[in-house]
Amino acid sequence: MRRLIDIQKHLLPDLTEILKKRHTILKSIMVSGTVGRRSLASSLGMTERVLRAEVDFLKAQGLVHVTPAGMQITEAGILLLEEIEPFIKDLFGLTDMEEKIRQAYGLQQVVIVPGDSDHSPHTKRELGLAGAQVLRKVVKEGDVIGVTGGSTLAEVANLLTFPTSDTNCMFVPARGGLGENVELQANTIASTMAKRTGGQYRLLHVPDHLGDEAYQSLMSDPNIQEVVEVIRRSRIVIHGIGNAMTMARRRKADERTIELLKQEGAHAEAFGYYFDREGNVVHKMPTVGLKLEDIMETEVVIGVAGGSSKAEAIESILKFGHEDILVTDEAAAQVIVSRC
Repeated sequence: MRRLIDIQKHLLPDLTEILKKRHTILKSIMVSGTVGRRSLASSLGMTERVLRAEVDFLKAQGLVHVTPAGMQITEAGILLLEEIEPFIKDLFGLTDMEEKIRQAYGLQQVVIVPGDSDHSPHTKRELGLAGAQVLRKVVKEGDVIGVTGGSTLAEVANLLTFPTSDTNCMFVPARGGLGENVELQANTIASTMAKRTGGQYRLLHVPDHLGDEAYQSLMSDPNIQEVVEVIRRSRIVIHGIGNAMTMARRRKADERTIELLKQEGAHAEAFGYYFDREGNVVHKMPTVGLKLEDIMETEVVIGVAGGSSKAEAIESILKFGHEDILVTDEAAAQVIVSRC
C-alpha cells in the first residue's frame, strides 16, 4: 500500500488532495451528527460554494443525506470511512508517527487524528470520537472507569457508545470539580458516559482544590471515603492533559503558587500533579480522588489530548512513563515526533 501511495502522490497529486478534502468533509459530518453547510464551511475554512460542490458529489454517491435540519452521513458513508481509515492514515503520514511515538515512549497504542484541535472544533470532536472508540475496545464487563474533566473528555463522553447495554460498568470522577462550567466537570462527564452506555456512576461532590485543613476534614467523612474507595478501584482511567500554567489559573492558584510553578519548570498537569519537561513531579495540589500511586497501579491509562499548544505538556506526561494509550491529533504529534 505504501508504494502505491508514493506513486499516487507523484503522478496524481491532485487526486490525493481531493481524497483528503472529501475524507475530511465526510468525517466532519459524521462526528457532528447533523450540521449545516454554513457552519461546516466555517469550521473547515472552506467557502460555501466549494463545500456545496463537494457535498453534492458525496450526496450523489449515497454517502451523505441532506435534510432541512442539515447534513447527515449515511450508513454507506460510515462503512466507507471504516474501510479506508488505514489508507487515509498512511496518506496523511499518521501511521508512521503513531509507531514512532509508540516505540519512543513504550506505549501499547497511539492513535492520531488529522488536524489541529486548537483551531478546529471538528478535529476536537474527531479526537473525542477516537478516544471513545479506544475506550470501547478495552472495556470489560463490570469495569470501574475513572474519568477526569475538560472539554476533550466532554467530547469523548458525548460520542461514547458500547455495543451492548449489559457491560455493567461503573463510571466515576477521578477528581473533584474545578468550579468551571458544569458540563466540563468530571462528575458530569462520568454521568454522561454512564447514561450513554447503560452503566452506573458515582459522584464526588467536593471541590478539586482544597486547603490542608479542608482536605483532612473531607477525607474523614465516611460518605466521601466510600466514594474514594470506589474510585481507587478503577481498572481503566481516561484523562485529559493540561498546560501547567493554564490549569493553575483555572484552579485559581494564587500568584505565589504560579511563580513557584514557573521556578520549578512545570510544563504539564494531570490529576492535580504538575510535571516538568522530563516528566518529574514538581508540585502537587491537595485533591480528593485518584493519587499518583493509584495511577501507577491502574491497568489501563488512556491519555486524550491534542493541539499544537499542548504538545510539550503531552510529551511531559509521556516521559512520566505511566500512560498505556495516547489519543492525540496531528499537530501535537508532529511536535512530539520532532523531539523523539
